[in-house]
Amino acid sequence: MKVMHERVAGIGVHKKMIKVAIRSPGDKPWTRKAQVLTFRTFYGVLREMARELRRRGVTHVAMEASGIYTDPVYYALLEEDFTEVLVVSPAHAKALKGHKTDAKDCARLAELLGCGLLQGSYIPAPELKEVRDLTRYRIKKVQARTSEIQRLDKTLESAGIKLGSVASGITGKGPVAMIEALIDGERRGKVMADLARGRARAAGKLADLSMALEGRFTGHHALVCRLILDQIQGLDAAAGDLDQRIAGLAAAWQREIDLLKTIPGFGDVVAWTWIAEIGPAPHQWSGSQEKPASWVSLVPGNYISAGKRKHSRTGDAGTYIKPVLVQAAWAAIRARGRLQARCNRLVRRFGGPKNPAAKKKAIVAIAHTLLKIAYKVLKSGTPYQDLGEDFYTRRETPAQRQAWLERQIQKLHPGCTVTITIGPPPGHAPEAALTAGA
Repeated sequence: MKVMHERVAGIGVHKKMIKVAIRSPGDKPWTRKAQVLTFRTFYGVLREMARELRRRGVTHVAMEASGIYTDPVYYALLEEDFTEVLVVSPAHAKALKGHKTDAKDCARLAELLGCGLLQGSYIPAPELKEVRDLTRYRIKKVQARTSEIQRLDKTLESAGIKLGSVASGITGKGPVAMIEALIDGERRGKVMADLARGRARAAGKLADLSMALEGRFTGHHALVCRLILDQIQGLDAAAGDLDQRIAGLAAAWQREIDLLKTIPGFGDVVAWTWIAEIGPAPHQWSGSQEKPASWVSLVPGNYISAGKRKHSRTGDAGTYIKPVLVQAAWAAIRARGRLQARCNRLVRRFGGPKNPAAKKKAIVAIAHTLLKIAYKVLKSGTPYQDLGEDFYTRRETPAQRQAWLERQIQKLHPGCTVTITIGPPPGHAPEAALTAGA
């Protein structure tokens, strides 16, 4: 293979040590030599490692992505004037089974880098990295809150309290007041049901609540519920505090955030997560929208063997941004517009509204559409303009529309023959006549 860079280094990153393979011209013409060094991962040692590579004339460095252990190595290398520092997915430079060692891994990275066969991952700037850390921590807090709510519901079910079967949620003001009453020793269902608010005070609801709040609620259940409610309150406060801190850090990209919020389903949280995970200008590190869509794993996978197409499930990447985009898709299809119309068409294609999997597949496709829209909005710098709920019907020709209507009539009346007669008076809709088939 043609050598693109003469002096390169490949780094295998681990928690306590790193392996560094340096490839440079050999002693004889047209030969290459490799030397493998080992360094500990203390930051001072990493800085000395970076200086040693520069003293040896290394210009390009590639390291395998190893989660949080990659950060100190990457930033230590950035302190020196290397031409290029890449963080590469280990899957792109995987060794053969039975031939894997730490030394061979880093040597293979150096060999591929020298031939220009490696592509680095997107690494955010330090300011964006701070926003990313906080948005990810916020997601963990919200997930922990959800776990606590589920634990609270299980505790109530164990006590025979069926509050979750009647109320739409057990963390609203009314349900929380009822749980607080249970903790304080109240056991009369009618008294606690009277704490309901809003639509829950309908006659039928109050009667169901009165029966649902009577059970075997003991002192132990009261203790557990008290601990869980305090934990939920603390997580709510932590999430609110993180929201304020994230808003302050993300103010530097307020223009991009405002553009993203013009997209249906995008609010502050979704926009912050996008800025942190994909960046305010994804077109600068990705030539097209296909790359971030594949990176987030919102595109169908390809698995074709022996001419047979097998499963095409999406991947597992995009741990933080993918769920947020799916959540935005659920919100986007609630508003009348092109996205809702597209979702309805996809549901029909995937099996119809009675198929439980059809809508879930359609939602993933809508999340993919939202990603492409956000990419275009940020690249063009113009707000999103909805194309209207009749976007797809406007694109159909009269013949296509007529054929679709004929198929719908035939589904309603199997075995019939459809005859279309267009009357001569202008301004009147075509008349359709049904003739029974033989």
